[in-house]
Amino acid sequence: MQYLICTTCGVQMDENMTRDDICPICTDERQYVNPNGQSWTTLSDMISSGTYQTTVTEEQAGLQSLVTTPKFGIGQTAYLVTGTKRILWDCVTYLDQTVIDAVGQLDAMALSHPHYYATQVEWAETFDIPLYIHEADQEWVTRPSKQIVFWSGDQLALSEDVILHRIGGHFDGATVLEWTTGNDGRGILLTGDIVRVVADRAWVSFMYSYPNLIPLPAATVAEMASALKDVRFNQIYDAFHKIVVTDANAAVARSASRYIEALNGHVKERERR
Repeated sequence: MQYLICTTCGVQMDENMTRDDICPICTDERQYVNPNGQSWTTLSDMISSGTYQTTVTEEQAGLQSLVTTPKFGIGQTAYLVTGTKRILWDCVTYLDQTVIDAVGQLDAMALSHPHYYATQVEWAETFDIPLYIHEADQEWVTRPSKQIVFWSGDQLALSEDVILHRIGGHFDGATVLEWTTGNDGRGILLTGDIVRVVADRAWVSFMYSYPNLIPLPAATVAEMASALKDVRFNQIYDAFHKIVVTDANAAVARSASRYIEALNGHVKERERR
């Protein structure tokens, strides 16, 4: 069976999941329908075009990035953590035999939120692995599969050194991945764009909708920061290959404070101090 892929967000879906030939992911206000109109492709068409490749690159010991060129859909980066288990974090749409060979064995995959579901079921079924999605985002799954595991609560350990944290914000089930032994034991947080590294790499930000520039409420950002307060991590890698290279936990805390002050109208007061 051929499954449709939205060319704007890159998410694959059952035909039954489309509404009036419009992608249900893109019609939500956190995404957007292409102003030129809805268009679809399939993975087989992408492969046969000879246009795309997904490159696996070593970032540091035990961490690899997966990027598709030319950019397709949202253009996110996925990551492969090779600690006590081999775990794929988030997903890119393009998958072919070359990518399968480059990735090698996988033990599991986990997703931050629906915008990066991509061809997640293709990946999970190809590697015959569990696919972890927080149950709060179950309604956004556009292609069901027996590989999907809907987890609950605020934390889930996938291995001795990988822990999922549901912190909410961008989506109700928005999740980040803590790799406790990454960065030579100092800890790495993989955040998708639940926590987004900004142009000044010493800071991060938080949004309800990135393309439509809708901020999150101050109370929600405070809850997100509180959920990460006791998580130990020195670095952040986000979905667009931006990195906080050191003291990332403190960067989240001060960024949340700045964000909340801005929403509450206290920026000028802080600048005067």
